[in-house]
Amino acid sequence: MPRDPLPLLHSTFGFPGFRGVQESVVTRVLAGDNTLAVMPTGAGKSLCYQLPSVVLEGTCVVVSPLIALMHDQLRAATAVGIRAATLTSVDTDQMETIARFRRGELDLLYVAPERASNMAFRELLTQAPLALFAIDEAHCVSEWGHDFRPDYRLLRPLLDHFPHVPRLALTATADKVTRDDILDQLGIPREGMIVAGFDRPNIRYTISPKDNTTRQIADLIAETPGAGIVYCQSRAGTEKMAEALARSGRPTRAYHAGLDPQVRARNQADFVASEDMVICATVAFGMGIDKPDVRFVAHAGMPKSIESYYQETGRAGRDGDPAVAHLFWGAEDFAKARQRMSEVEPARQAGERVRLQALGALVETPGCRRKILLRHFGDDAPDYCGNCDNCLNPPGAVDATEVAKKVLSAVFRTGQSFGMGYIEQVLTGVSTERSLMNGHEALGVWGLVSSADELALLKPVIRALLLRDALRANDFGGLEFGPGARGILKENEEVSLILQPKRERRGRGRSGSSAGTVANPSGDPLFEALRAKRRALAAEASVPPYVIFHDSVLREMATLKPRSLSAMANITGVGERKLTAYGDAFLQVIREEGA
Repeated sequence: MPRDPLPLLHSTFGFPGFRGVQESVVTRVLAGDNTLAVMPTGAGKSLCYQLPSVVLEGTCVVVSPLIALMHDQLRAATAVGIRAATLTSVDTDQMETIARFRRGELDLLYVAPERASNMAFRELLTQAPLALFAIDEAHCVSEWGHDFRPDYRLLRPLLDHFPHVPRLALTATADKVTRDDILDQLGIPREGMIVAGFDRPNIRYTISPKDNTTRQIADLIAETPGAGIVYCQSRAGTEKMAEALARSGRPTRAYHAGLDPQVRARNQADFVASEDMVICATVAFGMGIDKPDVRFVAHAGMPKSIESYYQETGRAGRDGDPAVAHLFWGAEDFAKARQRMSEVEPARQAGERVRLQALGALVETPGCRRKILLRHFGDDAPDYCGNCDNCLNPPGAVDATEVAKKVLSAVFRTGQSFGMGYIEQVLTGVSTERSLMNGHEALGVWGLVSSADELALLKPVIRALLLRDALRANDFGGLEFGPGARGILKENEEVSLILQPKRERRGRGRSGSSAGTVANPSGDPLFEALRAKRRALAAEASVPPYVIFHDSVLREMATLKPRSLSAMANITGVGERKLTAYGDAFLQVIREEGA
């Protein structure tokens, strides 16, 4: 019989009890049952295999998709006293790791799916007791998932070769189709699935049309203390954005697959170790981040799917503190997405179309963003969440059907071959050499939009028509009809526009900022002194500050002001290893600053 996990939960991790579905997952694992756990980022997925790894005899083999992610998780596991190692292509101590495994000296062994599916590795695993197979980021196993990795589909023979070793698959991002595929591919029964839900209540979702995106993101950064990620849509875009944002005085870095590998690794390491850096990245900066104190994630354009959006925004606020996810979108994003869809194999196009429609519903809704997001994943959600832009500051709406019809008429009358700017010129009667040459000034649509109200709606209406697939951009940037045009022109389908409230620009870190951050509540000097001590200890140990303690732990220290190691041991997140390593140093700060 396995040992009772609760004493080890407290002594190793410093937690007085389980959170959410952790207990249900751990109970199944300890009973030897195969399990799929679908848990939101920040819900403590890694504990579901880390705790069994110290309870059970033998080694827990963790299959993880990225080396950087494995090394982050290795640091965190080692910091709490778990005997852990990675076996990757960049590790120089592979022979030592293999020897430790054979001697039964490892609780956790992290490997990539490419190695795990190798016959030589399977043979190695026969040479020592195994406690568990944990398949992290398990949505990668599904061809319907947004991050499909073919090597994940080669794991089943390895798992079946050790039928008495339980298998635990973990993911934060999987709709029903993907969940069913994971179960089938990894040989987990339907009753073995535990879905915790997808809500991340500490993240504030905000979505805005693009209007000088660089300035919009600079405003967000100015009012949001802490580290953040800006997702850009091209490699050049990351470098341009990083250069522009650096002028604000915040430390910034760029990250994309085209950088020199050493530069890329250094930029990621600098970001992980920093408490206030902004990294501008492509989606190459993906699952390899295990940083809990990211205070905001900004998208400078549309993600490729609603699953990608959920996972990318989920990198904010993993420590449970308030964070913000702000998406800036343009109609051209949807036009490009539809063009890319034609390049997808036919069997996948229907699913991609559903995902794009879900993104459209998310950006276009005047109602709760969280409701749209959660219901996409099959979660029940109330009509009001209280922590998205639309719930906090409800937008107005205007009937723009007549303006939409005028735009469509202008596109049709000019031959469905001109871009957005030219269509606007035709509708507003701006004479140019091109309009004279084409004879468009004689058309009935020439100067058809003249009132101030209609002029203000032109750009939003064109954006809405592109979003609804009533208009499409051709390969040369010209606008042409999409399938949604007929309903507006022939069937009087209404076009209602959301009028976003004007957003006040605030200074850095002002109360009420969009992030709602709590980096330093009420300016507590003891909290800041504890952070300074953590920073020094982290630099000395060459680890990121959060590996020492999360902000929430320091906040509890600042509130309770423990005066002894025994009192310090009662702080959530202070296990025996960290108490021994750091307890005296933080007690000294509390004695000096907290009197």
